[in-house]
Amino acid sequence: MQWRKDHGRPEGFDTLRRTKPIIAVGEDEPLGGERMKAAYYHGADGLGGVHSSHPHHSSPSETWAHLFNPPPPGTLLTSTAASATHTDPPAAKPHSLFTPSSSPSHLEILRILDTEPADTITLIAIGPLTTLATAAAHAPQTFLRAKRVLVMGGAVDVPGNMTPVGEFNTIADAVAAARLYALTSPDPASTMPPFGEKVKLPDYPSVDELGERRLRVLKFPLDLTTKHTLRRDEVHAKLKPLAAEGSPLAEWVLAFVDATFTKVETLHEGHEIGGEATSVDLHDPVCVWYAVAGGGQSGAGWRFVEREDLRIETIGQWTRGMCVVDRRDRKRAKEGEAEVDGDMGEWLSRRKGNRVDRCVGTPGERVLAGVLLETIFGNR
Repeated sequence: MQWRKDHGRPEGFDTLRRTKPIIAVGEDEPLGGERMKAAYYHGADGLGGVHSSHPHHSSPSETWAHLFNPPPPGTLLTSTAASATHTDPPAAKPHSLFTPSSSPSHLEILRILDTEPADTITLIAIGPLTTLATAAAHAPQTFLRAKRVLVMGGAVDVPGNMTPVGEFNTIADAVAAARLYALTSPDPASTMPPFGEKVKLPDYPSVDELGERRLRVLKFPLDLTTKHTLRRDEVHAKLKPLAAEGSPLAEWVLAFVDATFTKVETLHEGHEIGGEATSVDLHDPVCVWYAVAGGGQSGAGWRFVEREDLRIETIGQWTRGMCVVDRRDRKRAKEGEAEVDGDMGEWLSRRKGNRVDRCVGTPGERVLAGVLLETIFGNR
């Protein structure tokens, strides 16, 4: 932003400058299974090794890691005494671009949902669902105050990207995904994982205790996101002139995006090494695009399969993380009918199963690349 200001360009990032985001640390281990990493694709730092190749654009961890440490326990001046004397306990030094929280992220989420009006907070999940599932388990009624949860994850009618059926975010904590999706069900107990939790969380309350409100989950799976791509020639056309002028943001982004293009060429068939047509899939940006572009409005181009009974396999040797939907031509239970004979898993019941909205269409598969580049780097 300072470089843009010095060069007479619009600073951009208006929301960031107007409202500093709260940053909190999430869970360190999945609820079920072993901890998974994607360093083979994204690099050890998650950005293609840019922290090593361009250290001058990175902040050493010692300058920020301590900001998330919990405050020391009270000694002579306890929190109660501090409140009584109107004295604030020690706080982390304010940061210019974000507000660090010493609370675990699941508690920070619950705090925001509890203090803001119901149906005003949208949660966006572009990684494993461990933190959201933890928040939902600790205070289900508070969590259900969320307007909706947008989830990038899963593969329904296409292959996975970690196993033949498993997408990374889902397989990395299939138990968490199953637990979160269960909150969309009229009867959450009907789709809860049977076992396999490494970290034991409380069960959800009974249907009567939970009330009528349920979670609205909007799912953005690989079926949709892999169709939205960003090409090397698009990135170079936009960023190389800016980097030549000295833009630190353009130089930094070029470094890790080019590393990703190279990785794609080594992993997948059909890409020419160094070719300008090499592309990366815009998985996470599709999910965020829907949130910030007023998605869901009539005529906006967004299309969904609504209230789909989509469940997550949590214990299969080869199928963990698989998104399971019923493709049979069986008749569903009639209105008022409790169950259907021979319905193993209660897939045909109107009172069981999940209710997930799955995105199947956007304003345009080639639209997002331009929107992304213009939003971040401006139209000059």
